[in-house]
Amino acid sequence: MTEAFSKVLAAIRFNEDGLVPAIAQQVGSGEVLMMAWMNREAVVETLTTGRVCYWSRSRQGLWRKGETSGQTQHLKEFRVDCDGDTLLLLVHQDGVACHTGRRACFFRAVRDGALVTVMDVETDPSVLYGGNKTSE
Repeated sequence: MTEAFSKVLAAIRFNEDGLVPAIAQQVGSGEVLMMAWMNREAVVETLTTGRVCYWSRSRQGLWRKGETSGQTQHLKEFRVDCDGDTLLLLVHQDGVACHTGRRACFFRAVRDGALVTVMDVETDPSVLYGGNKTSE
């Protein structure tokens, strides 16, 4: 299946570890949900299945978003930036995107010189991961 996406893969500048950053954005609202890494195999799987797949650096393996939590991402559009070194995935997010139980991973902001939480927990992480997992 890689052949079918050879031109797409050629347009992507993977780093020395064979990875490229991918930003997931909610289709329609434009809400930035998270950033993760993809390798060639994750790109091809995502484009082939329509379900977003990343590369987990901690596990050293493919990570299909929601495989543990059920909070899946469905690809609506796959974009490559002008330099080919960052991907933008327009997705439909089922549930929360962050392993902390928040809608998005960008839940802290600098306000008046201090880092403050600007997004509440929507789903208890122990419910998402059965109490023995802290992240996907």
